[in-house]
Amino acid sequence: MGAKTGLLVYADGDVPGRLRHVGAADLERTSVMMRRLNPGCEIQESRGSGLYDGVYPPDGTTYAASWPGVEIVCDRRVMIDSPSQLPAHFVAASAGRRLVLHAMHSVVDWLAFAVWEDGCLIRSLSLSPDDGIIENIGEPLPFELPYWAGDRPADIIPWPGEEEEPYTLPFHPLELGEDALRALCGFIQEGMPEPDDVDAENIELHGFVVRDPNGPDLAEKEAERRRALEAMGPPKFYTMGPDGVLIEQDGL
Repeated sequence: MGAKTGLLVYADGDVPGRLRHVGAADLERTSVMMRRLNPGCEIQESRGSGLYDGVYPPDGTTYAASWPGVEIVCDRRVMIDSPSQLPAHFVAASAGRRLVLHAMHSVVDWLAFAVWEDGCLIRSLSLSPDDGIIENIGEPLPFELPYWAGDRPADIIPWPGEEEEPYTLPFHPLELGEDALRALCGFIQEGMPEPDDVDAENIELHGFVVRDPNGPDLAEKEAERRRALEAMGPPKFYTMGPDGVLIEQDGL
């Protein structure tokens, strides 16, 4: 699994039901929403994306759309360990509406999601195998119940040379993450689509570059990323053997 998301959705009620009927999002309406959600920031229009590909935009870029009854914001800044700590102005914008946060990162098997109703947090969950359960607020939602009941245990294949050890969580966060994304937003990133899933590939989002005058410089952040990549060793490639064990490939 390789899915990553950083997503906020505001809706007058059920999100999937709203997204199934949206058309082209008005640019001016979306720009107004962006200015409202990013006070004090410099906002510049840029190339957009479809919803399916846009849920994990480049750093410094936001993909967004605003329609009557539902609004979407895709931004890495909402990928926070504790969803209950989402900045207050994002939550305040949900007055009278439902707000859904969905964030996951496949590299570290991390998932976080949360739901607010009229500005009140009713459910928040954040967990990863390294950090365990980071936040668990409110009663589990119906799509979570099979996971907590032990009906969806993690099926992990160990890396070559490593002994198989029990997964540190009772289930795999990314599997729950896909079910959460479908239940809360109507679509998935990986897995088999269902007939009534939202067609996320055909929902177009506008693109924006967002710069916080008081935030870190993007050029320096990119330089740090490049230095980290240079310090890493060459990549390794594996294939699955007939017995299900990963075998390292030479000469790739």
